[in-house]
Amino acid sequence: MDGTITGREAPRVNCERLHPGLAVADLAVAVAFYTSKLGFRLEFTWGEPPTMAGVTLGSTSVHLFEGPPPGGARVFFVVGDADELFEFQRANGVEILEPLGDRDYEMRDYRVRDLDGNDLGFGHYIYGVGPKVEIERVDVPVRLERRLAGLLHDLAEHKRMSLSSCLEEILLHTCEPFGDGVASPHTLSTLRHIQELKVKHGMDYDCHASYRFVEK
Repeated sequence: MDGTITGREAPRVNCERLHPGLAVADLAVAVAFYTSKLGFRLEFTWGEPPTMAGVTLGSTSVHLFEGPPPGGARVFFVVGDADELFEFQRANGVEILEPLGDRDYEMRDYRVRDLDGNDLGFGHYIYGVGPKVEIERVDVPVRLERRLAGLLHDLAEHKRMSLSSCLEEILLHTCEPFGDGVASPHTLSTLRHIQELKVKHGMDYDCHASYRFVEK
């Protein structure tokens, strides 16, 4: 055989979730490590006594099971904010295999090792990689609602961007169709931070309020 697969064409099926399985030497110890040190949440255990457990990070689930040989697996998780998770795990004394940094494959990521030798990577997408786009910036007279302007300054600082770059990112995304709506430049983690900023700045209006703004 030449390795060619004949017959019906493989279906075009999107993989919406990944449930990797990692072998561990002691399930109870591994669950405690993942939940207290890595920031995962325990979803279930199976067996009496338990021989398998499911732990989740956001919407991604990992199955831990007792069985030889432990270690040797490598799993990568795409997360909303790698910086926040890295600081949490480092503060918990997790062994760092590769420190947090921006990679040329458009990820800001890092790698750690669990108690059973498994190599775990965590990262979020970055979009500053690629050929530079030469531009000319112009001054645009803009007046913003005071609380919204305060949120914008804090958001730019949180994303480690200049105020101009943050505004440009938001504008470019609102001009990009995405399904029945428009694309958002913000991850779920950033959106949660924005809700905290709205409380901080006393913003008690929704995204359609600009149609009703009236200056004093």
